[in-house]
Amino acid sequence: MTKLKPWLPLIGIGVFAVLLLVVAPSVLSMHWLNNLGKYCCWAIAAVGIGLAWGRGGMLVLGQGVFFGLGAYAMAMHLTLEGTPAGSLPVFMILYDPSGSLPPFWEPFRSDAFTLAAIVVLPVIVAGVLGYALFKRRIKGAYFAILSQALAVALAVLISSTIRETGGDTGLSDFKYFFGFVLDDDANKVMVFMIAAALLIVCLLVVWQLNRSRFGELLIATRDAEERVRFLGYDPANIKLVAYVVAALMASIAGAMFVPIVGIITPAEIGASASILMIAGVALGGRASLFGPALGAMAIGWGQSSLGSSWPDGWVYILGLVFILVTLFLPMGLSSLFGKAKGLVWRSRAAPVEPAPVAAPELEEVNR
Repeated sequence: MTKLKPWLPLIGIGVFAVLLLVVAPSVLSMHWLNNLGKYCCWAIAAVGIGLAWGRGGMLVLGQGVFFGLGAYAMAMHLTLEGTPAGSLPVFMILYDPSGSLPPFWEPFRSDAFTLAAIVVLPVIVAGVLGYALFKRRIKGAYFAILSQALAVALAVLISSTIRETGGDTGLSDFKYFFGFVLDDDANKVMVFMIAAALLIVCLLVVWQLNRSRFGELLIATRDAEERVRFLGYDPANIKLVAYVVAALMASIAGAMFVPIVGIITPAEIGASASILMIAGVALGGRASLFGPALGAMAIGWGQSSLGSSWPDGWVYILGLVFILVTLFLPMGLSSLFGKAKGLVWRSRAAPVEPAPVAAPELEEVNR
């Protein structure tokens, strides 16, 4: 029984994959399937946050930066895919009819370049940024503030470059996804399946990292960084790998978010969006495998359902849930399973008191 325990998460991932890839497309309407695809995108980013924050102790409040890098790379490609060669996107014509296409837009006409940018760009940015911060031993609240400041700076930069990025209006009205018409329901299901499959792959990657020697070193770095350094390992390199993996997952999430939702704006990558990702991870349980993904999906459902019908009250509900979880369940809802399991084991292991012996039987024993 003990030998099967390391494989239980793998069985859970298999069940989760069946629910997403088989059950959901067959029972959900197109509206809810599209919403579930959006939740899967947030869950992909949350899985990376769980690795960096839950296992590595790095409060990454600026994942909106990498989410935005992937999202805008995909959005520029989809915009150009629906624009005839030699013409400008519609929003550029509105702001400057006589202008030309910005040079950094042109490579995104290529499918291969776009996919490479979604993967390589966040790795480079996170690698340079993480190396600069971790080598200087910046951590804790300082690291969290710096990471969130970058998300705010990127959102402000995009808002101020109206002609190049659409500004606060963002990029929208996508018609094609690598040659497939996005208005076709069959293609919408295909895009959802890609997002769900990527979520499963990210869970498998984190599961493998957690059970590897790197996962042990990451936890050791979180709990006793100086001891890890004393043993001959560089904690900066260990944290850097986790940070880069989390950034890559956030970029992939942003790239899939664009064709599913159909729009990307600075509001989706700023400080509030980054905090929303953190809230989902905290709710589900940052140190568990499934907790971050399920928590992000729950927060996404709340934002879509309650946020649309009760936008003012939803913010207070989210704040209340975050406070209650922080106070009473600091390890998230996933810790309830561990507590329940501990209670069951303690009740089974409790010593059984011997039944009282009757007085005549005691006399026989004394004789």
